[in-house]
Amino acid sequence: MKKALLALAIGGFGIGMTEFVIMGILPEVSEALNISIPRAGHFISAYALGVVVGAPLLTAFGNKWPAQKVLLALMLWFTVFNTLSAFSNSYSLLLISRFLSGLPHGAFFGIGAVVAGKLAKPGKDAQAIAMMFTGLTVANVIGVPLGTWLGQNFEWGVAFLAVGIVGVLAVLSIKFWMPDLPASESNGFKKDLQVLKKPELWMVILLTTIGTGGFFAWYSYIAPLITKVAGHNEEIVSYAMILAGLGMVAGNFLGAKLAEWFSPINAVIIALILMVTALLSNTFLAYDQIGVLVMTFIIPVIAFCIATPIQMAVINSARGSEMLGSSLNQSAFNMGNASGAYLAGLPIAYGHGIVSAQYVGAAMAGIGILIGIGVIYIRKQASPELEMSSS
Repeated sequence: MKKALLALAIGGFGIGMTEFVIMGILPEVSEALNISIPRAGHFISAYALGVVVGAPLLTAFGNKWPAQKVLLALMLWFTVFNTLSAFSNSYSLLLISRFLSGLPHGAFFGIGAVVAGKLAKPGKDAQAIAMMFTGLTVANVIGVPLGTWLGQNFEWGVAFLAVGIVGVLAVLSIKFWMPDLPASESNGFKKDLQVLKKPELWMVILLTTIGTGGFFAWYSYIAPLITKVAGHNEEIVSYAMILAGLGMVAGNFLGAKLAEWFSPINAVIIALILMVTALLSNTFLAYDQIGVLVMTFIIPVIAFCIATPIQMAVINSARGSEMLGSSLNQSAFNMGNASGAYLAGLPIAYGHGIVSAQYVGAAMAGIGILIGIGVIYIRKQASPELEMSSS
């Protein structure tokens, strides 16, 4: 079982690396392709769009085959198009490659989370899901800095070649370490779509989008916060990113424990309350050079306490169509990324300063708390109906 979870973690490492390494080598990409930095930013958006589109579609197709074969196919796809990205010599080709690279992201994590839960010992499904997400968090500590260094000191495409190598390792590990699992018990895509009629599921997906958007409202503007507000040199930013990555790793494991101590949805609410507190505190601490670095570790710890519990919450809300619900949650994470960055940028654009992004993040996390309470209310309302129907 441990080797199978390690195979999922390796896949998660590759996905985390390709998603974030582009941000570190954006100047090199724009210079090599002779385009502006804002236009090069389209490669980030193209990947995120691929995640949103691919998550439900590839999961729907994948339900027809055993999970091991689906995960293998997703990683093969991932490897091919990330390697193609390394050799893309034009804006259009790299844009298409990045979109296609993003397609398997949501389906891999969505299906992988369900598989991890099935492989786990009774009562240990939270730890198993956290093990898979460990690859994503460790990528921010090791993979992204390494890929950035390779892209800056060699050709930018070398960074994506490194991702391709990780993809090959993931393919081999899934092939030889993942046990044969039966195909999903899904009755087909049309039947799976019935789960979308559940208000509770949409509430959890909305909770992911808005609640986690609070973290991305902060993370998207971390570099100017450290340099322009706290007054650090630009060289400190790369070290701060590693510090944030270490916080993500710690938070991932702490989140698994929270999901065991409380119910998944309660664990999410607790984490969001801490997130509001941390972001509001950061409006003062961001001006202090030591304080801003301390919060650069603490905020990701809190944010990644949410990852495993929210994934478990959506699986619980999508009973009968767990893989579809789980993959849709990955789309929600990416929509949270986009919405957090966009909404936090609005007050900055109107001249309210970089710190104003913290207030936007706190507001989004606060709305997430209210949505979480709404999910608990819906479940309590549904419980008497279930009891009456079973009696």
